[in-house]
Amino acid sequence: MLGIVAAILAIRLVVAANLHLSEDEAYYRLWSMSPALGYYDHPPMIAWWIAVGRAVVGDTAVGVRLLPALSSAVTSLLVFDMARLAGANARSAERAALWFNAALLVAAGGFLAVPDAPAALFWCLCLWCLLRAGSNGVGWWVGAGAAAGLATLSKYSALFLGPGVLAWLASSPAGRRRLLSPGPWLALAIASAFFGLNVGWNAGHHWLTFSKQFGRVAAHRFSFRYLPELLLTQALLLNPVLVAFLVRWRPSLDRGAELFLASSLPFAAYLALHSLHDRVQAHWPAPLYPAAAILEAMAASRLESGVWRGLRTAAPALTAVAVAVLGVLAALPPATFAQLPDLFLPLRGWSRFAGRLAVLRNDETAGWLGTSSYGLASELADEHIASPILQISERDRWRGLNTLAPADLSRPGVIVDLPRRLDETRLKACFGEVRSLGLLPRGAIGERPKLYAVYRVSTPRRDVARRGCW
Repeated sequence: MLGIVAAILAIRLVVAANLHLSEDEAYYRLWSMSPALGYYDHPPMIAWWIAVGRAVVGDTAVGVRLLPALSSAVTSLLVFDMARLAGANARSAERAALWFNAALLVAAGGFLAVPDAPAALFWCLCLWCLLRAGSNGVGWWVGAGAAAGLATLSKYSALFLGPGVLAWLASSPAGRRRLLSPGPWLALAIASAFFGLNVGWNAGHHWLTFSKQFGRVAAHRFSFRYLPELLLTQALLLNPVLVAFLVRWRPSLDRGAELFLASSLPFAAYLALHSLHDRVQAHWPAPLYPAAAILEAMAASRLESGVWRGLRTAAPALTAVAVAVLGVLAALPPATFAQLPDLFLPLRGWSRFAGRLAVLRNDETAGWLGTSSYGLASELADEHIASPILQISERDRWRGLNTLAPADLSRPGVIVDLPRRLDETRLKACFGEVRSLGLLPRGAIGERPKLYAVYRVSTPRRDVARRGCW
């Protein structure tokens, strides 16, 4: 088992080193340069992880993604041990660990530096501690509480762990007896103390993250449009073959696995409810994937017909082929995609694009570069472009971050972004002088490039650095 997990980790690290950072990863990298207990979008854990990775191996793509890649390996080992603790035999436990990696979301994204990586690890670690708690004193409860608290510092979805664990304890006589012992309440106190760090930060920053994230909870409309999308997307990302085993799992046949079901239901119910008024992003259910892999493997151990045996073999094999194809596509030269959509274009061409922008800025004697999106500003910062960079919107997003040099707005600037994000009329409401410089492509020769609108601006009509243009 260790050898397989190590081999998968090695592949992830190679891919992590050869793929450019996504816009969100580049943004979180900037967070890591300004350590804090909270940020605009999320709690702080992913920034802390990136800071550690960059300190260990340098400010590179591998440094940014080091701990997320390692966390996938650790989670795989936890899945193996949790399956054993829940009553699975060694073969089923190994299958659970492999099937966790066979989920397409994990197979293709198990190295990405996004908040879901620490959230999934600490969620899984909490369940592992709970399975080991039993009657072994309060030590494992302390570990469960610490893991749950660290999960809340990774992503607010971990707040659903508490109701799930309570439902698990209340569902059996043994669990109800545990509720009369100090262990669960000590765990709750420790988890609350960890989460309190981020609550305190929010209290001192106008509840910035809470307003951003919990504002999504309120329903402003009702529609069944997104529920089928949620179900189909998750069936694909969990691996369609493995989902067939998941729907065949029966709680009555695996009593030791009830924790996995109970701990998953509150969050799963919320996602279903959310889908009745808004889209659920594909990666949000990531913390539920370890439990799903264990339940799939347990169901598979009882299904011995020829068809089910074939599916057991096909599931990881199909995923291995898919991941291999993704790796080959990522390594192909850009000219290969001259006649096809380049699925990796969001990760391609940034160095050349930044160089073109630098030349254009010099030609226009501009003192700074502007964007209307945080992602583009972060990508340009990751290219170490020799210019102050300013996002002219969402200025609250940059509050407390000291990673970008301040822009001298007394000098002209060059603003660049996708055409759909820039409106010349709105720019003229923000700057006294606005002149279009045309479109700038991002992509190598032979590719179908992404086109960006470019404007030269000067004489701001408002305090852009503080209030933004819109």
